[in-house]
Amino acid sequence: MKRRHVLLGLGALAIGGGLYKRPKDNGAPYNDYFAALNAELKANGPMRPSMVIDLDALDHNIDTVVASVAKVPGRHFRIVEKSLPSPKLLAYIAARAKTNRLMSFHQPFLNHDAMLFPQADILIGKPLPVRSAELFYQTHQGLFDPARQLQWLIDTPARAAQYLALAQGLGTTLNLNIELDVGLHRGGVTSGEALGDILKLIETNPQSLRFAGFMGYDPFVALVPSMLGSHEELLGKVMAKYQSAVDQVRSQHPALWREGLTLNTAGSPTYKLHEAETLSNDISVGTGLLKPTHYDLATLADHQPAAFIATPVLKATGAVQIPALDEKSNVFSWWDVNQRETYFIYGGNWMADFESPAGLQLNTTYGRSSNQEIVNASAAAGLKVDDQVFLRPHQVEGVLLQFGDLIAVRGGKIVDYWPAFT
Repeated sequence: MKRRHVLLGLGALAIGGGLYKRPKDNGAPYNDYFAALNAELKANGPMRPSMVIDLDALDHNIDTVVASVAKVPGRHFRIVEKSLPSPKLLAYIAARAKTNRLMSFHQPFLNHDAMLFPQADILIGKPLPVRSAELFYQTHQGLFDPARQLQWLIDTPARAAQYLALAQGLGTTLNLNIELDVGLHRGGVTSGEALGDILKLIETNPQSLRFAGFMGYDPFVALVPSMLGSHEELLGKVMAKYQSAVDQVRSQHPALWREGLTLNTAGSPTYKLHEAETLSNDISVGTGLLKPTHYDLATLADHQPAAFIATPVLKATGAVQIPALDEKSNVFSWWDVNQRETYFIYGGNWMADFESPAGLQLNTTYGRSSNQEIVNASAAAGLKVDDQVFLRPHQVEGVLLQFGDLIAVRGGKIVDYWPAFT
């Protein structure tokens, strides 16, 4: 807590209602959905901070993606594993979507994937240091065959040369998928000299390297301000760059072109936009299947939030009291009805926003805590000790790893516990 924050807060109140409007009551009790979930978790849950996965919402989101991908014949759905880092969650999605395609971003998770999903087709989603690739091969076990089923992502001629040396040292063949800069400007190549150098290296080392296709990630199409271009205009530019790279392979290195190459693109923000093009044959979606708050986008309007943090109220202490101010703290709850109830929750300080009950707010004057976070509300929220506070995460790829087993629920009832990756 900072003394300056306290003084500023008191000063704002002292200025009076002429300049500052008194806060209205933002509180409301659980709706039916969260009331049922609260009752279930209190009766049968672990009563600690947990990540809840709603299978009904997840099913809806999976089916929405599958229907979109199916609109282009020959196109496949690839599950982005980093956003869904739980073997049972991945297996559930793969079974419902009828896909064996994964995108992996982290060497330890890649080794898990190869062991747990021996039939998977895996594309690495970012260029990994060659040492990471070496560690994968050193620790790989099981029936998964990297020479057939794994594509390494390459972004520069220098990295391609490193992977060539690795392949030669291992006495194996590596499949290289080339990252394209289609407008995100986060690395990768465009058509031209650098792409040509990578393709030449592959072409002259057929015992060690195999061209596997392209990846062009384009989330900015759905995220940049509309004044910079419509979705259609920006996607058109993306696919023009993609087509140029394809044309370079087909015209200058025809021996490398073959049926079955992976032409990957999209991501959760843009996958539906790709219904308008037919060049790509591999569409990646991950985070959109759970729809955290950062993915409240127009392009994902058909998706439903499917992941919630749930944590119990440990203490209810009445009107807010600030240390050292003691009874003088009454001015805060007098002014703001939303500070007339104080709750300390189990854990806190997550990348998340309060979801239910309505009107919960952090007390920035008191300060943040990862142990017992303070939460204020009006009496209308109706919380009691042992009730659950629900939050929606901002993202899922890191947040899902913070809670141990995920709690899978259907119809408001716990149906399973799914371990997260470690």
